[in-house]
Amino acid sequence: MTKEEILNSLNKEQAEAAGTINGPVLVLAGAGTGKTRVITYRIAYMLASGIAPEQILGMTFTNKAAREMKERLAQLVDPKVAKEVTLGTFHSFCIRLLRKECKKLGYLPGFTIADESDQQGLLKQALGKLGLNGTGISTDMAQSTISNWKNKLWTPEDARRQADTNFDHDVAAVYQEYQELLELQNSLDFDDMLLLVHRLFTDFPETLKKYQERYQYLLVDEYQDTNAAQFTVVRMLCGDRCNLCVVGDDDQSIYSWRGADISNILGFPDQFPGAKVVKLEQNYRSTASILAAANAVIGSNKNRHQKRLWSGLGEGEKVRVVTAKSGELEADFIAAMIRQKMSADPAIRYRDFAVLYRSNHLSRQIETTLRRAAIPYRLVGGQEFYKRREIKDAVAYLKLLVNPRDDQSLLRILGTPPRGLSDKAVTALKLGRSTDNTPMLEQLGTKEFQGQMTSKGANGAAELTSVYRKYQEEFETPGNLVGKIENFLTDVGYLDGLQRIYKDLQDALKRRENVDEFINAIAQFETKYTAENPGEKPTLLEYLESFALLEENDRTEEDTENPDAVTLSSVHASKGLEFPIVFVIAMEQNLFPHERALAEGSEDEELRLFYVAITRARKLLYLSRSKSRFHMGMNKPSSPSRFLDHLGDDVAERAESEELIETVSAADVRKAFEDFFKNLK
Repeated sequence: MTKEEILNSLNKEQAEAAGTINGPVLVLAGAGTGKTRVITYRIAYMLASGIAPEQILGMTFTNKAAREMKERLAQLVDPKVAKEVTLGTFHSFCIRLLRKECKKLGYLPGFTIADESDQQGLLKQALGKLGLNGTGISTDMAQSTISNWKNKLWTPEDARRQADTNFDHDVAAVYQEYQELLELQNSLDFDDMLLLVHRLFTDFPETLKKYQERYQYLLVDEYQDTNAAQFTVVRMLCGDRCNLCVVGDDDQSIYSWRGADISNILGFPDQFPGAKVVKLEQNYRSTASILAAANAVIGSNKNRHQKRLWSGLGEGEKVRVVTAKSGELEADFIAAMIRQKMSADPAIRYRDFAVLYRSNHLSRQIETTLRRAAIPYRLVGGQEFYKRREIKDAVAYLKLLVNPRDDQSLLRILGTPPRGLSDKAVTALKLGRSTDNTPMLEQLGTKEFQGQMTSKGANGAAELTSVYRKYQEEFETPGNLVGKIENFLTDVGYLDGLQRIYKDLQDALKRRENVDEFINAIAQFETKYTAENPGEKPTLLEYLESFALLEENDRTEEDTENPDAVTLSSVHASKGLEFPIVFVIAMEQNLFPHERALAEGSEDEELRLFYVAITRARKLLYLSRSKSRFHMGMNKPSSPSRFLDHLGDDVAERAESEELIETVSAADVRKAFEDFFKNLK
């Protein structure tokens, strides 16, 4: 293609972005405005202008994005030429560079990348060597803190200078020891890649100059997601020439918890004087009604580059704000609407639907309802609810209550959270089981066995077995499952131990939310059981039998791999995806926006997250909430999300869930259930 043909294939703003190849350029690409198209056509335009392909460097955040760009570019220009353009993730670029230059930093080219378990082992070793075990600093806390420091380009010396608490001083020492251990083993962790490239460019100016001459034209995709390290490396590579094009959307900056710094895109015109700013506002994805809702929502954020999305795809149906009486009825509404839409239009497939939620634990009720309605689904960015590690751990704790001989459950929970029981103790348990067939839990509670362990291990074993003896008696009486299970999981140390099990506080909090939702499921089981069996109360064994049947169904169904399936996804994981029909559930205060984000003063980012959710929809968008929802085993009233206040009657219609599914008869629903259970036989 000639330069003229390339530009004529784009709209006016896209052509301006693609055709401006010298100097700094900020392309503000709103949702669905053809961002990838602009990047690939811009590279094609540069090649058509005589720029050598090896002088072009494009950096993305995902391998999928890089792969898509390479494929599209190969369709526009000679594939051999396209292959000479450097396109990849930040980390892949850094690895390639370090393989060539790492000897200058004291590494050998055959260095390996330490994974999370490697890092944990090294940090444990560092903590032990420094005598910091038992001081309250876990390997997870150290790992998270050191990662944040590396993303700020801090060395151990920088961390030590900046430390103003005992915790920071201690972790800075751990950082120093950890880094020395990495170097001794000729290993890098993921955060080292950018840190070491920065160090290379800083300590060896001639190396920086070599790469500045090599890569004279830079493109950065999803620029709103860059952190301090990425920004600094890009700026160094630009040099005085500064032929830098960054493409992104500040309205979709939703990863501050991963280190993304929105000021990089907001401050681009100031950081790169003379920068040209091009706004892409024509959306090729959604109807005008959906974009009107998106504009109404994001327009209330003041700290942003002003832009307004518009569409040539027609007005379309208004956004629906739907209220259900409960979380169960909200899920029933979604299942019924899927059936209703597919009945009305045979061209609609399951894959045309997506259900989005702010937190992963909210998928549990939707999964249960879709499974019962025989509607196939797949999860994006997460495991099926009941297959998540923290749920399986909780179930293992409960199974051991009703079956003390269940050694597999004991082995699963023995070190979850850590109780000071060594590998030697586990080996002894296995040996005792094979020698005299004594169940492991029984062995663990004996004075003889505990006498072979350290005092910490003996105490851990004694406490664990004591709690089990107490609650085995309590669970002999049916009923009040939720109260007893909550007390048991607390007393056994699981609920409060989640922060010691998982990498950082945010991860632990999300896992706790999932366990809370699991307890909600038990509460719903108990409520349903008593309603169906007047005068009777369920036992823990009956619940576990019900759960086991659900697990068996999960193992035999192939829905998660079925390409024609409803997509269930957190809003974070849905970024970059689009669907004809989207349901955003649990639009309730403290769920969306999330109460933790509100407490941290991150409402602007929550609003951007809501904007991302809205702009995933192409034709139809439903925003649903329930008047009450199970929380911590209790059905509690909920209030609508304040974000819904941004949607006036001009852009949204409001309705009760029953009003929209009145065409679905009870017989239709009953038949779907009958068909589902018939298929299981």
